[in-house]
Amino acid sequence: MINPEKPRETLRIFVVADTHNRLPENVKKIARDADEIWHLGDVCAETILDELRAIGPRVTLVRGNCDSNFEWPLVVDLVRGGLKFRLQHIPPGRPPDDVDVLLHGHTHVPRNERRGNVLFLNPGCVTRPNRGSAPSAAWLEITDGKINWKLVPLR
Repeated sequence: MINPEKPRETLRIFVVADTHNRLPENVKKIARDADEIWHLGDVCAETILDELRAIGPRVTLVRGNCDSNFEWPLVVDLVRGGLKFRLQHIPPGRPPDDVDVLLHGHTHVPRNERRGNVLFLNPGCVTRPNRGSAPSAAWLEITDGKINWKLVPLR
């Protein structure tokens, strides 16, 4: 008899923010295992985007307050694993009504906080962390509509 259950597929997304003109080699090595890469703004030098794309997985990014490419979107809404994600650089003052997870950068401080029905996530900062945080990025894993968020220290 054939098992009618589908195998559990996990989507692995490597999330970075605030690279500010620098992408350390260890970040490139870690990101190779990703299905997708999401950059949450303040790329600054477009060569950083080229470096990310050269890793292989599809790259999605939003424009940060230090980015000068006005063709990059300020907000990107995505659906993955049945969940609605919003990517934007500067976090909103209140949770949006129409998403499950809001990912942002800007503060240079990692975040994993539920506000109302929305989960706010920030991978921290790759190059210039703030408030005593270590340099970091994160893995967002989605399996069967559930997420697992793992901060990746880069020191």
